[in-house]
Amino acid sequence: MPRVYVCSLSRIGSTVAQTGASHLVTLINADTLVERPASIPEDRHLFLGFNDILEPMDGMTPPAAEHVEQLLDFLEGWKAEKPIVVHCFAGISRSTAAAFITVCALRPERDEAEIAALIRAGSASATPNLRLVRFADELLGRRGRMVQAIESIGRGHDAFEGHPFALSLDR
Repeated sequence: MPRVYVCSLSRIGSTVAQTGASHLVTLINADTLVERPASIPEDRHLFLGFNDILEPMDGMTPPAAEHVEQLLDFLEGWKAEKPIVVHCFAGISRSTAAAFITVCALRPERDEAEIAALIRAGSASATPNLRLVRFADELLGRRGRMVQAIESIGRGHDAFEGHPFALSLDR
């Protein structure tokens, strides 16, 4: 069963090793050093550099539609035969949004609210970045359903780092 694993920067190596992931998505500040696990070839690692903000701020790079487009393009190369790991700095906001976007993109028949509820069940601290979700909702033609689903689960519990969790592509 294909899975999308979510973790923090500090848990990339262990999560990739434990899951046997074939692909890795990094969503983190552009200047953050990220050591790619040796088991992930360079062409199977997507690095998206932007800050975890909801509105543009001086000196920061906000999430943009082009970041979501790059994620969607990268997912076309993932055959879902082995897991994919998605991470950000804390495993709370950018990565949970990317995991949500991944499942919505690859399984357009699945209900957005159900996927969002699974995120909340998997992580009490998950707070998917709504800016990323808004861009994805538009690009995927979900007519506001993705945004509404994430808004319905609300902000997660405060935490320095989220606990790794997984979403299945299938029910």
